[in-house]
Amino acid sequence: MQISTGPVSWGVLLKDTPNVPPYSLVLDQMKEAGYGGTELGPYGYLPFDIEKLKGEMDGRSLKLISAFVIISFLQGKEDGTVYHEALETVEVLAAMGCGHVVLSDTLFVDDNRARRAGRIRMEDSLSESDWDRAAQNINDFARLVHEQYGMKSVMHPHVGGFLETDFEIDAALQRTNPEIVGLCYDMAHIAYGGGDPVAVLDKWRDRTWYVHIKECDNLVRDEVLTREGDYFDGVESGVFPELGKGTIDWQGIAKILTAIDYQGWGTVEQDIIVEKGVDALACAKSNRAFLREELGW
Repeated sequence: MQISTGPVSWGVLLKDTPNVPPYSLVLDQMKEAGYGGTELGPYGYLPFDIEKLKGEMDGRSLKLISAFVIISFLQGKEDGTVYHEALETVEVLAAMGCGHVVLSDTLFVDDNRARRAGRIRMEDSLSESDWDRAAQNINDFARLVHEQYGMKSVMHPHVGGFLETDFEIDAALQRTNPEIVGLCYDMAHIAYGGGDPVAVLDKWRDRTWYVHIKECDNLVRDEVLTREGDYFDGVESGVFPELGKGTIDWQGIAKILTAIDYQGWGTVEQDIIVEKGVDALACAKSNRAFLREELGW
């Protein structure tokens, strides 16, 4: 597995996150920490000027590999601004030679989903007809990406969107085109959503085309959910610690990835809050060392 990271591990969570570090510092530290590539980060963080972006990557021997792109699964093109930003991002990825785009639903898509993040019940999810509509929107976007840019799309389960739980992953993958839509396997968000990361990976071996490497501490998660905290409460409480310092079954995951001969990219993520004073570089080095020493990645 080739190992990359992303600006999220330096606190660049969303496009409107305040007080984020300059991208030049973040890229320098990615290189220093031993990563071979990076995702693009939120819309507008890294430059979209292709020559400038290539210069930033080449000057540090980094490869741009993908981007976390938001589209509204239910609204599709009807959410015009979000959809336009997604297409702009895809054009950048294609120009940089990327093979995949990571698709996420709109985060904290409604008040109930935001409030019940990590505690989603069947009644909080989409109806069968809404899942059909969401899958059609995903398929349409993925077909455009594939036909015009030659890339494949991978859906990212994320706390706070309509794709969070194991049964929602099933609903989405069962309805989408297996030739052009796969899974961005994020073990931490699956765990936060109440699923078993090893079981999900085992079930969807053939659709796992891209991996986000992230730790989750279920003990912290349970404390947050008990007090009915939201996603940001979880992040601030340390639900996503350094790799190896949570409850993810890394050996179980590694066994399956070896069995399917996974040879794609794995992107290390550790959501941090800049204002908490976390040393992002130290975390990035620790995470890279864990993968190398414990898993041989």
